Amino acid sequence: MKTRLKIFSIFFLVIYTISCSRKATDYKSFLNGKERVYPGSVTNVNVLPGKNRVMLTWNPSPDPSIIKYVVYWNNFADSTIVEATSHDPKDLVKCLIPDLQEYTYAFFINSFDAAGNKSVQTQVNNVRIYGDIYALNLFNRPVDIEEPFLLTDGDKNVQLKFLTPDTININTIIKYTNTEGALISRFLAPTQTSIQIDNYKFGTPVSYQSSYIPKTGAIDTFWTNAADIFPSIYKIVMCDKSQFNEVTFPYDMGIYESGTRVSKLWDGNNTVRGYPDIYHSDDPGGSTTMPRSLSFDMGAVYNNLAMIEEIGRNCCNNPVDFEVWGIADTTNATPGLPSNDPNWKTSMQNKGWTMLTEAIRADDGQAAMKFNFIDNPPPVRFILIRVIKTATNSSSVNMSQLTFWYKSTQ
Repeated sequence: MKTRLKIFSIFFLVIYTISCSRKATDYKSFLNGKERVYPGSVTNVNVLPGKNRVMLTWNPSPDPSIIKYVVYWNNFADSTIVEATSHDPKDLVKCLIPDLQEYTYAFFINSFDAAGNKSVQTQVNNVRIYGDIYALNLFNRPVDIEEPFLLTDGDKNVQLKFLTPDTININTIIKYTNTEGALISRFLAPTQTSIQIDNYKFGTPVSYQSSYIPKTGAIDTFWTNAADIFPSIYKIVMCDKSQFNEVTFPYDMGIYESGTRVSKLWDGNNTVRGYPDIYHSDDPGGSTTMPRSLSFDMGAVYNNLAMIEEIGRNCCNNPVDFEVWGIADTTNATPGLPSNDPNWKTSMQNKGWTMLTEAIRADDGQAAMKFNFIDNPPPVRFILIRVIKTATNSSSVNMSQLTFWYKSTQ
């Protein structure tokens, strides 16, 4: 046992002696006698995209020996040099790389000192370059279709309404013509949902075009491919009751007496009235059943009828469910069936009539109440009111006033 311990001690002493005899620089023999030097690598690389270009930024290395940085891409086939002008890590080095294809790139960055030594490489992967393909997929900011605009200041100014943008919107340029004929530009910020255009000239187009950036900090702004035209801006104008005329179509209701004619409905008295200062139909009784109809001529063709207001009598027989039908020309288009016939609607539609609205009231039918017409109605001159039901379930129909409005772009 002692012999083995002695042999082990001698072996350890020999190894220790050999180790201590080596010099600290003996490793240089593996590097041809030269010391390998690695300048400081770049850190905190940030990518700022642009249009077919990109800017890379980073904090400079504190290594004072660094004289330049080299950025490589396209598998090292392309490169650019950035001179090192600062070694303060609080500063920022910027490298702009132009003329790139719309593609995803990898970039490699090395620091170099005066002796040509280079740093450990910094790799930046998945750098997307944006261009025309990206721009083609951008859309102008959406308009609030439910209520695209509001008229203000006596209909002189218009408030345009938009929805919130769904990406990194920069702004939207609005172009319109004012009442003096000048082309005006306004800018809508992404945080705004509406913008007022002053002294708008009705009937002229309003265009809007939006711009975006691919990500926060991008160096270029992208506009959509083209501007869009804002929905038609119009005023709601009352139809001229002075042009209204009575007509009598087949199967229309009769009148109770000469003083309660259909023309009472457009005499301009917009109050709830009583007999005899009202329209009062005949009261045939017997087997006569609803629906029943009355008709009249508005005296002019209206291209954009918008709504109707109906005012009932101060007591009874007021319509609480009625349809409003319209047509521009009644040549060969007068009703061919009683309005209570099951085939009446089909017959009227085949003749070219359009139902503009069905007005249903939950009250007693007296107070003034407005009802909107369908969107984009056809031109209308002749009106037929088909009463489905009265508040008193009578076959006699009473009303005080009817008023119509249309959309005007003039």
